[in-house]
Amino acid sequence: MSIEDAPPDDALQIALAFASFAPGYFKWVKSRFAESGVSFARMKLLGALHRAGPKIMSDLSEELGVTARNVTALVDALEEEKLVRRVPHSTDRRATLVELTTAGERYGRQMASGSQMNAIAELFRGLMPDEQKQLLALVAKLHGLLAARGFGGGPCQPDEE
Repeated sequence: MSIEDAPPDDALQIALAFASFAPGYFKWVKSRFAESGVSFARMKLLGALHRAGPKIMSDLSEELGVTARNVTALVDALEEEKLVRRVPHSTDRRATLVELTTAGERYGRQMASGSQMNAIAELFRGLMPDEQKQLLALVAKLHGLLAARGFGGGPCQPDEE
């Protein structure tokens, strides 16, 4: 059965379920980061640079879904801590790239393997391993459908086995 063939009531129920789940989930995730003094926005920015390498500020703003002013404030703070640096774009002299420093890469690795990420993963450990794989595959598919409509953010693909 294709998406177009799904009964409208099922699609509506899914939409309502996501709409009610997402705000609580993000509030919970942010609380996990706040417990350790790390903001969710900060981790998203560092993660975006870790995944894709140097990016211009407008790309970071779009990927993170925040204003350019917010990205500038985040980058300023991370630059002050020597976790990122601004470098000239090699082909566009009007643009400035933001890239991770060695310290920023190290910090990102520590955070990814640290207690915050384990606290976030804790929720999904309530699912059986096959349910986790199914959920990841479905979320990746939904991400692709959003991207096809021009609303994709960063990559969302299940790991290859």
